[in-house]
Amino acid sequence: MAPPPMSPERILVRHDRAVAARRPHEARWADAYAHALPSAAEGAALYDATAADASEQLAASLLAELTPPWSRWFGLAPVRAVEDTEEGRASAAALERAAEVLQSHLDRSNFALEMHQAFLDLVITGTGIMLVEEAPPGEVSALRFAAVPVRTAILEEGVTGRLDTVFREARPTTAELLRRFPFAELPRGMLREAEAEEADPPRHRLVEAVWPDGAGHRYAAVLDAPALKAPVFVAQGRFADGPFIAFRWLKAPGEVYGRGPVIKALPDIRTANRVVELVLKNASIAATGMWQAEDDGVLNPATVQLIPGAIIPKAPGSAGLTPLAAPGNFDVSQLVLNDLRARIRSALLADRLGTPQDARMTATEVLERSAQTARLLGATYGRLQSELLTPLVARSLAILARRGEVPPVLLDHGQVALRYESPLARVQGRADAANTLLFLDAVSKMGAVAAAQVDAPAAARWLARTLGAPAEILLPVPSPE
Repeated sequence: MAPPPMSPERILVRHDRAVAARRPHEARWADAYAHALPSAAEGAALYDATAADASEQLAASLLAELTPPWSRWFGLAPVRAVEDTEEGRASAAALERAAEVLQSHLDRSNFALEMHQAFLDLVITGTGIMLVEEAPPGEVSALRFAAVPVRTAILEEGVTGRLDTVFREARPTTAELLRRFPFAELPRGMLREAEAEEADPPRHRLVEAVWPDGAGHRYAAVLDAPALKAPVFVAQGRFADGPFIAFRWLKAPGEVYGRGPVIKALPDIRTANRVVELVLKNASIAATGMWQAEDDGVLNPATVQLIPGAIIPKAPGSAGLTPLAAPGNFDVSQLVLNDLRARIRSALLADRLGTPQDARMTATEVLERSAQTARLLGATYGRLQSELLTPLVARSLAILARRGEVPPVLLDHGQVALRYESPLARVQGRADAANTLLFLDAVSKMGAVAAAQVDAPAAARWLARTLGAPAEILLPVPSPE
């Protein structure tokens, strides 16, 4: 049974329901931002920068490990082996050219800048959102990216388990609404509002929604204003692929939004910030001391200045200004602080994804370190592949295909496979290749009879595919007779 059509009223109901589901997360997000990425508007006192430094390192490491700038981190290949025919060679060459064109547009766009910001949101809140749009004609790249703050978007999980429905609410004036939607049909009362020059013009509720509908995505902008009898559509459209790509670090059962490493380490982050604050207060007391004075009518403690050479008056026979002993030593705080900082850096993978500090590490140690990183990020990387990388490439290819720069590439019809070639994706490939090479070496030592059981060209093609070698260095598969 087909779902009922999306009316303006139904879109507003779904939006309000999604807002109610997001509201419990907002206080936790604000707390995480205040400790890991404080803004100038947020006046929270931050005394310890461990979480802020580790968060930025983790976001930069994710960018370098998953989508390294100016480096090929993806590839397109036929699902089946290419036969040595003119059609097969042309198909393989077309896919390789499509991948090169997409990489060229990514390099010339603002992808690296916006992707790093989206990864920051992912690390802090557990959910990142990337908007992929087609740039206006004449730009150096056909692609334009924008990292959408998760605090400005309302998400809804679809039947596939992905965050494929996105709502955004704004409060524009009538003039701002007409500038964005010049063909919107508005009542005369609202048009007179746009013509009037008021210091504080009235604002109206505008809800934009993108949701999956059949093979593509629908877009609608709903205006809800007092001058209208009922909410109305001011714009509608359709996308072949959704422009909003929402992805999560990890997801708890029954929740819509993700959980990031900063959220997980937030108790330790709060405690470390508080401990450093107490240490600084204790250091201030140790430096300036605490004093007491008799109220003798001569000494005014409010005007006393503890500076070298100062003369402090006192009444004859009174104690004057005397030091007050400190309550005790706070040296144990350093032990607690070191433990907290170590747990924060461990939770944010600062010591796992960073550059090894020991220059004497052998190649085996480096491979083992990479394998350990892959194990730690296995579940997260699988989720990011499904929710970020594949939709990102599919959306970008759809934009380039609409402009005629690449042929239509259908990743979801079983004909073309998306091959991940990022540094993190190659860790498992290197492990598989090492096992295969160990097998080939063992077979070669068993003699000619055993070696004859191995198809050397097939093994070479498999190693090239596993290690991400370019297709140009391989001979095509001979066509069957």
